[in-house]
Amino acid sequence: MSDFEIRTLGDDEVRAAGDLFRATLHVPPCPDADWERTARAYQPGRTLGAFDPALIGTARSFDAELTVPGGTRVPMAGVTGVGVRPDRTRRGVLRALMTTQLEDFAARGVVTASLLASEAPIYGRFGYGLSLRHRSYSVDRHRARLREDAPASGEVRLLELDEALEVLPGVYERVAARPGTMSRPEYLWRLFEAQARRNTQPMRAAVHHGPDGPDGFATYFVDGLHAHPWTKSLEVVDMFTGSPAAFAGLWRFLLGIDLVDTIVAEARPLDEPIELILADHRRSTVDRIGDEHWVRLVDVPRALAARAYGHAEPVVVEVADPLLPANGGAYRITPDGAGRTDEPAALRLDVTTLAMVYLGSWRVSALAEAGRIEVRDPAAPAAADLLFGTRVAAWSGTHF
Repeated sequence: MSDFEIRTLGDDEVRAAGDLFRATLHVPPCPDADWERTARAYQPGRTLGAFDPALIGTARSFDAELTVPGGTRVPMAGVTGVGVRPDRTRRGVLRALMTTQLEDFAARGVVTASLLASEAPIYGRFGYGLSLRHRSYSVDRHRARLREDAPASGEVRLLELDEALEVLPGVYERVAARPGTMSRPEYLWRLFEAQARRNTQPMRAAVHHGPDGPDGFATYFVDGLHAHPWTKSLEVVDMFTGSPAAFAGLWRFLLGIDLVDTIVAEARPLDEPIELILADHRRSTVDRIGDEHWVRLVDVPRALAARAYGHAEPVVVEVADPLLPANGGAYRITPDGAGRTDEPAALRLDVTTLAMVYLGSWRVSALAEAGRIEVRDPAAPAAADLLFGTRVAAWSGTHF
């Protein structure tokens, strides 16, 4: 029997939870001057605390929607602020918090959950699979230019932060449509504002206007490097585009900003075509490929039924989910949809691995070859690759 209790925190307790989480990241407590703005990013009733009787652990979430292949949006919980006090780790506190949270999600009809993991080995045991990845790259502003045949319609307008906070949510809602993108509720835009106002350098927003109005934006700040006072790096914080012209137009604008040497684009889609619009693709250098969101299928039947599938022979998969046993069982995946079945399974996998293939980021055959999927029909992995595959790389682009 545990010697701690888990309960939902009141509004007067969330600051202590936030400071506990910051401490686990070795970050000082939130300053008084910042707390009022930071507190606005907390959704009421979504922060859990573990007590023994003092607060020893916490986890919180917010409600949003996830775009799945085919364009459908499903209810999603964004999980963040997860931490356990260092003198109470490895005693079941984290497991109790995550289990309680998942059970609450299931009771409320949440279909998926998503988080950004500080350490890779932690969350797979709770059913979260690495579902989204990103790449970061740098562009040499002095030597890079766009190809002459790059799209060149529309214009860019520069906004200050206050106006950007009014304009960007609407643009984002119109253009963020990749599998893996998520809605941004008011809590996330409040977090965006709090982070932007804390930044020592001013945040700028460039909005691209196409024939039908705003169809893309980029937010960025320019920071000096230590080597020389005139050596500057421009960091792209956020970029979403709804057309090739918007993507090329925003990069044309960024490359035209004076007194900048390097443009750093962090956490971008794996298939973002920066190399294809540059006259010399070597002026763009990939810095790293890393984790983005880890996804948990809270309601497997609804999640599988919500997404679209490619054209291939049907495949039956058997899913195991120890934490949420109602998800377990066999599902028939076809080009027309997915649902439960009594047919024998061609593939067997756990819910963590299912999350990895759900948005199309990993091939079923690759996971099978790595020993993460049991194959009962040798033809099934190739068919499943086609069924779960997507035309564009899944990506979220939202940090929380």
